[in-house]
Amino acid sequence: MSSSEQYGEDPRVDASRHLTLVARLNTSAVDARRGVVRIHPEVVAALGIREWDAVALTGARTTSAVAGLTGADAPTGVALLDDVTLSNAGLRDGTEVVVAAVTVYGARSVTLSGSALASQTLSPTTLRQALLGKVLSVGDAVSLLPRDLGPGTSTSSATKALASAVGISWTSELLTVTGVDPSGPVSVQPNSLVTFADGSTVPVATVAKPVAPARIAIDELKGCEAQAAKLAEWLKLALDEPQLLKALRAGTNLGVLVSGPAGVGKTTLVRAVCEGRRLIELDGPEIGALAADERLAAVRSAAAQVGDGGGVLLIADVDTLLPEPSEPVATLILAELRNLVATEGVAFVATSALPDHVDSRLRAPELCDREIRLSLPDGATRAALLATLLISIPTAELNLGEIAERTPGFVAADLAALVREAALRAASRASDTDEEPQLIQEDLVGALTVIRPLSRSAAAEISVGSVTLDDVGDMVATKQALTEAVLWPLQHPDTFTRLGIDPPRGVLLYGPPGCGKTFIVRALAGSGRVSVHAVKGAELMDKWVGSSERAVRDLFQRARDSAPSLVFLDEIDALAPRRGQSFDSGVTDRVVAALLTELDGANPLRDVVVVGATNRPDLIDPALTRPGRLEKLVFVEPPDADARRQILRVAGKSVPLHDDVDLDALADDLEGYSAADCVALLREAALTAMRRSIDAADVTMADVAAARENVRPSLDPAQVDALRAFADNR
Repeated sequence: MSSSEQYGEDPRVDASRHLTLVARLNTSAVDARRGVVRIHPEVVAALGIREWDAVALTGARTTSAVAGLTGADAPTGVALLDDVTLSNAGLRDGTEVVVAAVTVYGARSVTLSGSALASQTLSPTTLRQALLGKVLSVGDAVSLLPRDLGPGTSTSSATKALASAVGISWTSELLTVTGVDPSGPVSVQPNSLVTFADGSTVPVATVAKPVAPARIAIDELKGCEAQAAKLAEWLKLALDEPQLLKALRAGTNLGVLVSGPAGVGKTTLVRAVCEGRRLIELDGPEIGALAADERLAAVRSAAAQVGDGGGVLLIADVDTLLPEPSEPVATLILAELRNLVATEGVAFVATSALPDHVDSRLRAPELCDREIRLSLPDGATRAALLATLLISIPTAELNLGEIAERTPGFVAADLAALVREAALRAASRASDTDEEPQLIQEDLVGALTVIRPLSRSAAAEISVGSVTLDDVGDMVATKQALTEAVLWPLQHPDTFTRLGIDPPRGVLLYGPPGCGKTFIVRALAGSGRVSVHAVKGAELMDKWVGSSERAVRDLFQRARDSAPSLVFLDEIDALAPRRGQSFDSGVTDRVVAALLTELDGANPLRDVVVVGATNRPDLIDPALTRPGRLEKLVFVEPPDADARRQILRVAGKSVPLHDDVDLDALADDLEGYSAADCVALLREAALTAMRRSIDAADVTMADVAAARENVRPSLDPAQVDALRAFADNR
């Protein structure tokens, strides 16, 4: 059976990266029914994934689960699955299971079926908390036991709510997934709509509830002190001193939209500012999951509660309740909110991570006429947030500045997940050594290999491993150009300001295939100073009108949301060819226009650098390479003897070479070999040594000579000459 047949042609499953293992029942109580499959660290590396990424499991049927690590002493060829996951994959203990890397998107909505007790007592919020971080497919059985392992998991509040609603049987309750949006395996996110398929909901009276006093004080809010002060001032004037506004003939109505990236702390800010006030909160995803008449009834009930005695109504994630394009019931909901805002002694606050997707009528003067924007935390703010999160945790001496520098694009929720993962590592170490639990620097550094920021949760990740710029042989000009464009603005922003110049906007790397254009970007990503968004040019092209341009805009929006960041456009000649020369109804021309607008439009890029790579620079639209766009053109030349020598030394660090292997002489003899060819030669030499003896301890010169019979130089002299001519003309 081929890989594609095994996976039913599912485009999300990477059939090129799969392994066949033996499925065993996981008897650990920690992992019981939590949707986690335990596999060996070497298997994780072979699949090209990281711990807590999703994997597809194929037996009699295909399901997905989250990959956790077994101990290093565990058998390599065994996958440990709980009883529910075994059943979902159609497996028995001891049978073979095919494990593959899989792309999982955040769920917009999930529908479930279950017992009458569960469907009548569990609210959508409790369901979402119980399933947070789990990977689901239609037809899967899923337990209510929170995953509670790794990043993106639920908290103890879910356990308390489940025990209160369902009773003692909640740990054995199983639900069936009847629908997911988008199709295929999805991951339950904090803003996912999770409901029962029969439409059962809890009574509307329980949807809107007074919120307990905030657990965080205003002075503990880091990076948004100015926004908190502004909101506090507005609430004070509108609710406490309305006579001042009346004396000036100004209205006392107050409606505020708080926007900012997901997880940045919008709701926390509102709760902290409203401490001591009467605060009624509505959960946007929960209300949005109801039928139209129930949505209106929930808003009407909450408005009546706030209007009776005054206070603040908070609707979190309002874009899920009042999306754009609008629904018919939105008009009635907006009318209720409009009447509420007009009531004296009442304020209305809404939050949204997607303000452009909210019904435009919400911003009307008589509703939310004011807006507060929370931005991503910078390095200093991230360090302060980490210090606040760690204040009650026993720690050794920590270098939080290093962690803050290596977490670009992380928001408060991401940093909280980072601290939680580090605490799990510290607890595991204390369990093994019987020492007092204490969090150390290595725990935080190790957690960085697992936690991804929310802004990149749905994007492909560059596989960097331990590659850094120091591992890049030669390529002095290329490393210098990327250092100036990417690292200098982060390391020396005061110098750019002092000299009155803006840092370079973008770099175009061009050269023959296999000379390290993509590798050096991986090395730059390995420095951890920037978040990297990589895409091949052809991946953005779509047959539907407007989809390709939207993909370009979404790519750059993700980069802005995780700044400082680097956008890497591999094979950029496929994305931005010369305009006017295509026969595709103008699709590529519009994509080029969208790309030019993002690079140098009315909304300038800040802390975002664009790097393009190509081996056909003559095909790229000339407007893309003018100053202010991809202004630095760097020719990545084929390696000469000295460069090949450095490349072989770097690649040979992990290869046990015999004393008779002379890398200097070998480098002189590899004329026409690219950097990729040199690395492939050593890899083939190691495989030759294994063929000679599976117990071989080193690689000899004879192995290298035999490998040269299979690894031939790939550089095309004509192409190299054409690229050199292009570089000379530039």
